Amino acid sequence: MIDKLAKRLKEQRKTRGLSQKEVAKILEVSPSIISAYETGERTPSVDNILSLSYLYKCSTDYLLGRINDEPDSIYEDLSGLTKEQVRALRCIIEGLR
Repeated sequence: MIDKLAKRLKEQRKTRGLSQKEVAKILEVSPSIISAYETGERTPSVDNILSLSYLYKCSTDYLLGRINDEPDSIYEDLSGLTKEQVRALRCIIEGLR
């Protein structure tokens, strides 16, 4: 199991006020699978890691323990924006760095 994944999955679910049953329904898996992810008994598939990152509004890098930043500070939902708008935001971000 990836070091911090289980802990962060449980932490993010609780932060969002979701039960394991609710997360399982969204991912279309059984609640026991979500429990196994959160205890480190099983590792989610890539598709499920992506789905969980969207659900919890954090990056996959955060869930996987590759970065230690606060999850909300590293993820912004860009769905609904055009490619030009996304490019403009990236230019603004780069300019701020």
